[in-house]
Amino acid sequence: MEARPTAEGFDGWYADMVCSPAKDQIMQRHLGLPPHLLSTGLLSWNGIAEVTGALRLSPESTLLDLACGRGGYGLEIAARTGARLVGVDFSSEAVRQASEHARRLGRRADFHVGDLAATGLDTGSVDAVLCVDAIQFAAPAAAAYSELRRVLASKGRAVLTCWEPSVSGDRRLPERLRSGFRTAVAA
Repeated sequence: MEARPTAEGFDGWYADMVCSPAKDQIMQRHLGLPPHLLSTGLLSWNGIAEVTGALRLSPESTLLDLACGRGGYGLEIAARTGARLVGVDFSSEAVRQASEHARRLGRRADFHVGDLAATGLDTGSVDAVLCVDAIQFAAPAAAAYSELRRVLASKGRAVLTCWEPSVSGDRRLPERLRSGFRTAVAA
């Protein structure tokens, strides 16, 4: 049985990021991101533009950044569109850093602890959901997809990205990744 990621494990991972700005600099350079965008996924600057267009947000919209990490992607998309941002992550350290980062940038956002299958949000309360490189951690996956459907307003949009193995079926990968997830923009 493969080990599932834990909030405590991610708390430590996020805490270590504060002590290692070189990691952020490498990721920003590799993904073409500006220094203010704290990435915890592999979505590039061009990818952010594609996602922003697919979400079709307006200033009246609410965007849920699910598994938001330090909030970088959600903060950027909300700034581009004027949408209200709600970020949810199961790591309290990620939520703390995201809230602090939003304050430093002078941006309004609500970040709180929750998880892929239990956001704590009201039914139909968001116009769009963004989940970057995290949906593969859902256990069970059906519970996360049900939660996405539940919180998403009628005619809402979702964009989910996920890792894709370079060799499908590679036994070194956890089972959830061996089946060949695809990065996708979903309408």
